[in-house]
Amino acid sequence: MHSSHDPKGLIRESYRIEGISDAECRSILIDWALSLPEEADQREALGALLDLHGIAKPDHPMTYLLKAGLENPAPRRGRRRRERQSDAG
Repeated sequence: MHSSHDPKGLIRESYRIEGISDAECRSILIDWALSLPEEADQREALGALLDLHGIAKPDHPMTYLLKAGLENPAPRRGRRRRERQSDAG
C-alpha cells in the first residue's frame, strides 16, 4: 500500500531491504524527494514517514536520513522552477 507521502512506495521498500547501506538509502531518498508533487509539503511528508516506519526501526539508515531531513530540509528546486528561472533571464 502506497501513502500520499510515499506515492511510489520507495521509503516503505527501503525499510524492507535487508542490509541496505547508507548510500543506497540516500539514493532512494533523493528519488523519493524528486518524485514528490511540487505542492507537497516535504517536511510534513518526512515526519509522517518517520512516524510510520522509523519508530519500529530506530537504527535503520533510512530513519537517520529522515530525521536529518527534518532537521535540515533541502531547498526544493523542481524542474518547473528551473524552467521559470531560465525563461526570466
